[in-house]
Amino acid sequence: MSVLTRDEAQTRAELLDVTRYTVELDLTTGEDTFDSRTRIRFSARTDGDTFVEVRPAELRSVTLDGQPLDPETLDGNRLPLKNLTAGEHELRVHAHMRYSRTGEGMHRFTDPTDGETYVYTQLFMDDVQRVFAAFDQPDLKAVFELSVKAPEGWTVLANGITEHTGNGLWKAAATPLISTYLVAVAAGPWHSVRTEHRGLPFGLHCRRSLAPYLDDDADELLDVTRACFDRYHEKFDEPYPFDSYDQAFVPEFNAGAMENPGLVTFRDEFVYRSAVTDTERQTRAMVIAHEMAHMWFGDLVTLTWWDDIWLNESFAEYMGYQTLTEATRYTDTWTDFGVNRKAWGYDADQRPTTHPVAPEAVDDTASALMNFDGISYAKGASALRQLVAWLGEEDFLTGINTHFARHKFGNATLADFIDSLAGATDRDVPAWADAWLRTTGVDTLTPHIAPGDHGTCTLTVDRTGSRPHHIAVGLYDRDLGDDGGHLILRERLDLDLPRTAAHPIGKRPALLLLNDGDLSYAKVRFDPESFETVRKDLSGLPEPLTRAIVWNALRDAVRDGELAPAAYLETARAHLPLETDLAIVQGVLAFASTHIADRYVTPEERPAALATLTELCRDLIRRTEDGDNPGLRLIAVRHRIDVAAHPDTIAAWLADGTVPGGPELDPELRWRVLARLSVLGAADEAAIAAEQNRDPSAAGQEGAARCRAALPDPDAKDRAWQAMFSSDDLSNYLFTATAQGFWQPEQADLVRAYVPRYYTDAVAVADRRGPAIAVAAGRDAFPAHAVDTENHRLGEECLRDATPVPALRRKLADQLDDLARALRVRQGRKES
Repeated sequence: MSVLTRDEAQTRAELLDVTRYTVELDLTTGEDTFDSRTRIRFSARTDGDTFVEVRPAELRSVTLDGQPLDPETLDGNRLPLKNLTAGEHELRVHAHMRYSRTGEGMHRFTDPTDGETYVYTQLFMDDVQRVFAAFDQPDLKAVFELSVKAPEGWTVLANGITEHTGNGLWKAAATPLISTYLVAVAAGPWHSVRTEHRGLPFGLHCRRSLAPYLDDDADELLDVTRACFDRYHEKFDEPYPFDSYDQAFVPEFNAGAMENPGLVTFRDEFVYRSAVTDTERQTRAMVIAHEMAHMWFGDLVTLTWWDDIWLNESFAEYMGYQTLTEATRYTDTWTDFGVNRKAWGYDADQRPTTHPVAPEAVDDTASALMNFDGISYAKGASALRQLVAWLGEEDFLTGINTHFARHKFGNATLADFIDSLAGATDRDVPAWADAWLRTTGVDTLTPHIAPGDHGTCTLTVDRTGSRPHHIAVGLYDRDLGDDGGHLILRERLDLDLPRTAAHPIGKRPALLLLNDGDLSYAKVRFDPESFETVRKDLSGLPEPLTRAIVWNALRDAVRDGELAPAAYLETARAHLPLETDLAIVQGVLAFASTHIADRYVTPEERPAALATLTELCRDLIRRTEDGDNPGLRLIAVRHRIDVAAHPDTIAAWLADGTVPGGPELDPELRWRVLARLSVLGAADEAAIAAEQNRDPSAAGQEGAARCRAALPDPDAKDRAWQAMFSSDDLSNYLFTATAQGFWQPEQADLVRAYVPRYYTDAVAVADRRGPAIAVAAGRDAFPAHAVDTENHRLGEECLRDATPVPALRRKLADQLDDLARALRVRQGRKES
């Protein structure tokens, strides 16, 4: 398949004006393919040649202005259109298209619980051509009219309101001008919850087997949706630009969600079958807010080309967190952002694959796909938060509304946006954009406290990096009236960096914290006295966001080789049992287990790390025995399962169906226990089969695949490997589940021979199965447990000689950089 280049897109946009697509899909033609008929009305500004994209199973016929074209001229995914004359044209394409099992194009899924089948589209980037013929680039917006023939008993959802006209035929209302990648269809025997808000139809949809769980949460989901909708209308002058707002929770979805106008699709793990924490509910609410922000940022005004991904994702990320904080009960969302999302950005920005938030040029769609990462989301959102702090929210919103008014139902670039912002303020917005959006890497801020006159001190800040920062500096003193351990905020100072002059701070504080409030994007360090205060009194800091900043600083110090992994675990052991914020507890335990215990400590040190984490989880479980904090208890139980070095305790939980004192083991916890027992050799095929009979759902299938791949048995490993890399039968979710079970630190000797095989087989499967499987192969199937120079050498050799597809190449480059970092941490070397 040929990927579209920026130059080709610009040439085609100069030639064509596309006005309308009429698309007819027939979903009744079998399990493997569906019928697709497309009529495209467009005009050419001058005489010339171009092409349309389509990726059919069979191209049945093509006509241009009533004259047949030879289907045999299709070259990969490009159908040439030769000798166009200036003026209006009509292209008709009839094709049979393949259903997908990888979440790309038109994905087809049969629910193992009840045998019902569902299909949905995911057309992002360049996958519309898997469903119908299109001039597939974001700046050739058009009106779309869709009709869909579906089996009896199905409901069809689309970007516009749909109507069943009889005999299984559904017609969707014509859309406003939208880009090809935003067209959406979801069809099946959906369970739906419908309502209206401000005169618009709102709907929630899921598989029938998930109906009870959606019904349980429908009020909460709709409350969040309405609250965010109303808040955006307070912020934005442009009203919601589409005729309805449906949210469909669909199976085997690769992303968290997709911002299709009027029909947002979400991964259906957000319809919770098992107990979850309030932080997880907050995450779901944030995704709702994020995707709704896209109705303006991305759908109403769309990027011209993929170098401006940040105009979509960074804004939706920032607006999602900020609006959720302002409009719902989730008033502390920036703590979760600081602990989880921001760390994602910091990690991505320190790898060789880093890129600016707004790159100067993205050459083609394959390169663009690599930029949907922690930089475009978390770093971009952090940059916007810094921009608001520097610019002021009133001027920021004025600039945004100018941008919408100028470019609604059209396309825009970074230069367009900067121009809109610059008109709302006297500040030098272009200079800010150059410093923040065109540069790479993470600045590091280090405080130096010097004694001054009369017992006072002064502060200077060293900065590695070039960006200006508007930050707060928190000065904390010990509470002398307390029995120790509590810190009180003396004051927060506003500071603009770079600043060479020493800043007076009064008497020396027990803790000086740079970037308190987390309004900027930078790693922070501590002066020696403040670091000692952190180790002794971290849990005594009064605000969760402040504690999150400190935990992030400790995390960065471990990754950079400046703090021993054991010291981080000791700090967690001392302070996490006193933590009240669930996002912090979850974030710290996740880093401690998946990075420190699994990668940063040596195999000889790993048992001690697991023992420390086991004791920490026991402390949290004991602390929650009164039932006052079920979310904290659930987090502790999950991680106690994951770090179990011996099977007895968790095996007893599984046999009893409950943790003593609760919670009862729901399906998620049962599969979690069984997965760990499988790793430890305390479960077998009979136990896995029995659990799958107990839970025959799609999630049960994934749990069983994960457990079978985790068994410490040569035959089980061989079967799992063949399923991933030889058969091509696994769906995207079953591939991921199998990969997650395969590599285990406890089984390093058993799977050692598979490490060199990985690089050859991953390259081959990514080449055969496409970007979604390539990402899964690089993310989940990589032998991350093998922290040794041989694994690193094999990986570097693969990148040099094997030419993996771009999606896999990016994942391997990131994994190898993380592997090199883990080796440095083990060797006690600082990041250079």
